[in-house]
Amino acid sequence: MITVLIMLGIVIVVLIYIVSLYNNLVQLKHGVAKAWANIDVLLKQRHDELPKLVEVCKQYKQFEQDTLQRVIAARSQVQTAREGQDISALGKAEGALRNSLGGLFAVAEAYPELKSNEHFMQLQARITGLENGIADRREVYNESVNIYNVGIEQFPAVMVASTFNFTGKKLLEFSSEEKADVNIKSLFN
Repeated sequence: MITVLIMLGIVIVVLIYIVSLYNNLVQLKHGVAKAWANIDVLLKQRHDELPKLVEVCKQYKQFEQDTLQRVIAARSQVQTAREGQDISALGKAEGALRNSLGGLFAVAEAYPELKSNEHFMQLQARITGLENGIADRREVYNESVNIYNVGIEQFPAVMVASTFNFTGKKLLEFSSEEKADVNIKSLFN
């Protein structure tokens, strides 16, 4: 009788431990989803601001159309990757967008009347704020992904994770064009 109670106690403790591991993994998974949602909001806001910026630039007849087309194309790539939640494609598209925005603001330097346009300056400040927010949220997202990925790989949680199909998530890494981000920030300031 005592042996049965001890065995039953051990089984109950093991079950409680497994439930605890499972609940922890669920919490980590939802932390990644929340971090992604925060990035997604900022990406949508920036997506909405870019056409306004392009329209302001189009008002200046001599403004380089090729530069505007690169911004529009990059914006479209970011939108497609964001909607598909394709983290790898989003990283590449973000790099291209940042590079094209850097080109746009560099070209804008040659148009003093555009640089002094109040609407342009407001949009530039708004986009700068969104870029900074995206960078901050990306750090939070990548940290959440890292904690989640470590959590599903550690023993004994790996057994629970594999049983319940918890799969690893990808970090949001921008392409090598991200280095252009330094140039963008210096243009905004």
